[in-house]
Amino acid sequence: MIQLLVPFLIYIVSMIGIGFYFYKRNEQLSDYLLGGRSLGKWVVSMSAQASDMSGWLLLGLPGYAYLAGLEAGWIALGLAAGTYLNWKFVAARLRCYTEAANNAITLPDYFNNRFHASSNLLRIISALFILIFFVIYTSSGFVAGAKLFSTVFHLNYHTALFTGMLIIITYTFLGGFLAVCWTDFIQGLIMFSAILCVPLLALFHAGGFENAIVKIHATGSHLLHIFVRPDGQPLGTMKIISLLAWGLGYFGQPHILARFMAIRSSRQIGYARRIAMIWVILSLCGAVCVGILAHACLDNPLQPGQSETVFLVLVNRLVIPVIAGFLLSAVLAAIMSTADSQLLVASSAVTEDLVRPFFRKKASQKELVRISRASVIGIAALSCLIASDPESSVLNLVSYAWAGFGAAFGPVILLSLFWNRMTEKGALSGIITGGLTVLIWKHLSGGLFDLYEIVPGFILSALLIVLISLADTRPSSGILRQFGSVRHKLNSDSRTRIL
Repeated sequence: MIQLLVPFLIYIVSMIGIGFYFYKRNEQLSDYLLGGRSLGKWVVSMSAQASDMSGWLLLGLPGYAYLAGLEAGWIALGLAAGTYLNWKFVAARLRCYTEAANNAITLPDYFNNRFHASSNLLRIISALFILIFFVIYTSSGFVAGAKLFSTVFHLNYHTALFTGMLIIITYTFLGGFLAVCWTDFIQGLIMFSAILCVPLLALFHAGGFENAIVKIHATGSHLLHIFVRPDGQPLGTMKIISLLAWGLGYFGQPHILARFMAIRSSRQIGYARRIAMIWVILSLCGAVCVGILAHACLDNPLQPGQSETVFLVLVNRLVIPVIAGFLLSAVLAAIMSTADSQLLVASSAVTEDLVRPFFRKKASQKELVRISRASVIGIAALSCLIASDPESSVLNLVSYAWAGFGAAFGPVILLSLFWNRMTEKGALSGIITGGLTVLIWKHLSGGLFDLYEIVPGFILSALLIVLISLADTRPSSGILRQFGSVRHKLNSDSRTRIL
């Protein structure tokens, strides 16, 4: 137990130390929430992808691959495509447009300035949807942390849940965005190393590639067929669309988009994209391989309710405790790298988009930073309540929140960056339609309702934005006049050209 505990303690103390280091560098709210737009390409790329993947990469996806085999490859393909398109078409524009939009540091702030909003309704609605879905999303990280500590250290689930939450809150509370991004950079390296090492160790333990294939096939023939379900039936078109549709979620994830907004210059986006894509492709492939190769290494199959612990069980099986401690620290890194980002962005919605405009208009920068830190604690407490059910699934919670953000904000972000005719009413209708569609569709089942909720939510949101904007009588000419120089720069600079 001590050999497992020591690597965890070294990792945790290091992360909290980074939080203390950046504590005094958060004099302004923009520093605490966006790091003063000062991050380099390596930190932005690694931070974006580490905060993107979360504990889902080492728990949820391997667990799904353990049960469904290569069917999980469709999710990986959709995510890889979505990652590339997000970096290619959104990153540079969003970085430039948010700065031009009165240096907006949150998505609601950007929407409000982008459309010259006549009221604060757009800001309020978008901030509320951010809070709703981030509370759900953050709870998935807390569930993953609880499963990690309860599996490795045999703690009671609720004790493990509180322990993980306390660690995450500590350095997020102290260091803000800079601490989160730098810890994400380190955590991304740890995650990348672990997700590549464990499949290689599993192959070695199974006796090589050919022996592993034979053992996996003997366990379940469906595991090695990308078009076959676990019950042996063909994988339907609707299921394939639902799995690939995970890629649509990227365009609306506030914690990922915040990294684009924080990079030092849009000219660094191309370099950051290449770094991010290498990380994403190899990591997703490794996660799927972990779930499938476990069938060749574990003597006793995991029960369906335990499938998300397959990475943890496999590590304990393959290596000595001290090495296992370092590899399992990667799971904590994955959990923390996303939960901290989510807490910070959600707190920014409270501080910058709800408290500051309506209750504390004359608040000093230091007071706003204190409010943001208090919001971190409050949002974490709500997420902890949702995560308190020991039967909670990391994958289910992530898929719900991912769909919510993708449908509510994805179409609005894309059209706001590429379509001059879009209006405030169109944006508002798109956010409401996309968010509510996900919330309602999630609780329906059978036939068409088995389609992943992000698909109808994204389509209906985009459709309403276009129709309402075209029908809006408010003149739209000149709405993007202040962005003229931004568009010219993006189109003329070969390193940031995205059209």
